[in-house]
Amino acid sequence: MCRLILLLPLAIAAAACTPVQWARQDTLPEQLGQDLGQCRQHAWREAQWRSQLFMNRTVGATTVVNAQGHTIVVPLSPFGDPFGDAYADESRLMASCMRARGYELVRVKPES
Repeated sequence: MCRLILLLPLAIAAAACTPVQWARQDTLPEQLGQDLGQCRQHAWREAQWRSQLFMNRTVGATTVVNAQGHTIVVPLSPFGDPFGDAYADESRLMASCMRARGYELVRVKPES
């Protein structure tokens, strides 16, 4: 039992390092490359738009208007706003775009 407990974190770490790639049945590599490029570009633009316009990052802080109409200034931090990380937002948008096109992430089988 003690060995099992010691090996469990190792097994979880090995599973977490499994490489994945986007795949869709009957799709050529050229089409995958085009879709991936378009989704990355769209996600980057959307994330930049949100971070510049919505978050007002040019000022150095997030300005939010509450329900009473008062402006609240929140310093930039991962705890100060729900969309503080543009990279995470870009990754989420890209994954959403690829799933909308019918792709899914699948494990890459190791070459023997």
